[in-house]
Amino acid sequence: MPQTCILIGAPIDSGQRRAGCLMGPAAYRVAGLDATLTALGHPTQDHGDVALPALRDAVSDNPAVHALAETVGWTEALSATVQNALSEGGFPIVMGGDHSLALGSVAGAAAHAHAVGRPLFLLWLDAHSDFHTPRTTTSGNLHGTPVAYIAGREGFEAFPPFPAPLPPQNICLFGIRSVDPEEHAALLEHEIEINDMRVLDEFGIAAPLRGFLDRVRAANGMLHVSLDVDFLDPSIAPAVGTTVPGGTTFREAHLVMELLHESALVTSLDLVELNPFLDERGRTAKMMVDLVGSLMGRKVFDRPTRSF
Repeated sequence: MPQTCILIGAPIDSGQRRAGCLMGPAAYRVAGLDATLTALGHPTQDHGDVALPALRDAVSDNPAVHALAETVGWTEALSATVQNALSEGGFPIVMGGDHSLALGSVAGAAAHAHAVGRPLFLLWLDAHSDFHTPRTTTSGNLHGTPVAYIAGREGFEAFPPFPAPLPPQNICLFGIRSVDPEEHAALLEHEIEINDMRVLDEFGIAAPLRGFLDRVRAANGMLHVSLDVDFLDPSIAPAVGTTVPGGTTFREAHLVMELLHESALVTSLDLVELNPFLDERGRTAKMMVDLVGSLMGRKVFDRPTRSF
């Protein structure tokens, strides 16, 4: 029996300053995410949008930090929601919302993995490394901090302690092509696997990804995938406020999803940074839904390869 897909809306704009990502969950619904999953044979439940809880005081010694209290609130709410979905045997799909939602979604997945005695692994499909902390960010945008929180870096005193921080070797940054100098220096001190676009250009998509998936399988790990719209090249996915040229192509992105499906290792998923206000007639939302379809078993070209 296929796992039940649990759709969780995360209408979050607090991690950055360009309005629009809060409309992401509605855009995924309009683009037919539920129908796509159902057509592939997956029972699907839409649990609606997570609500922001009452805010508590939260302060940072970095005056640039933006919307700290809101981001902490979303982190707490999403962590509990994702943990509950996993504990019920579901496959949570968090529909964002900016990438600060991963502060909560991955925390919830980590809490569940720790409770069941399995290691959690993270595949970060993104143009950015998101390895700042609230202390080091110069923009003050907390959507650039989740990987640092997940890896246990200092500077997150305002946030709940991350449950069982992931060992750096359990984290794979895939497709990155924009890293700030402070992030670069910090990454050199960690053993995080970095497959930037240079690596993917040189070795292709499949070999680096399969190597990471082999490690997940050998450890009997759970795998959380966090998919940012800007993983894709902006020429095919314009609906994002953080465009970086040189992203993955249509076929490369679908190959990643197909390999993930074949691995049968993915246990939770984020869809982040979709800004429908920047889209072209729903083009990006539809593509993201198509990518989820490939992750859940649909083949783009379901026909035998011709021989010549």
